[in-house]
Amino acid sequence: MTTNILTTKNIELNVNLSSQEEAIRYTGAILKDQGYVTPDYIESMLKREELTSTFMGNSVAIPHGTEDAKKSVKETGISIVTVPKGVEFGEGNTVKLLIGIAGKGDEHLEVLSQIAIVCSEEENIDKILAAKTKEEVLAIFSEVS
Repeated sequence: MTTNILTTKNIELNVNLSSQEEAIRYTGAILKDQGYVTPDYIESMLKREELTSTFMGNSVAIPHGTEDAKKSVKETGISIVTVPKGVEFGEGNTVKLLIGIAGKGDEHLEVLSQIAIVCSEEENIDKILAAKTKEEVLAIFSEVS
């Protein structure tokens, strides 16, 4: 992954979130605050969740906007939030790792495939959740590129 897609500024560790909506807003706010998306992208992330859950299994959710939200993406970026206590994501699913994605054009497909590679290994998810520093998380993702 190129360094501007994921930096330590895009990573938040050990966050307590009380709801699915709060989790999505928090993940989206990082993307907004770091200049990847306009504020309305967060609303499209919530809309996407209404259409279909972004829960992926293994305690991972990958919130992202709808197709229509492409115009709200300034540049491709991802945000990573760890929630060790977990947050309820509907249908009894608990999420401990949130990965927010904003993809320009079709770039999100490449980003998604790299995230899938990392998250397909349960031990990687455990390492991310156990990480004490943002640099540790960054290192796990940069091993893939």
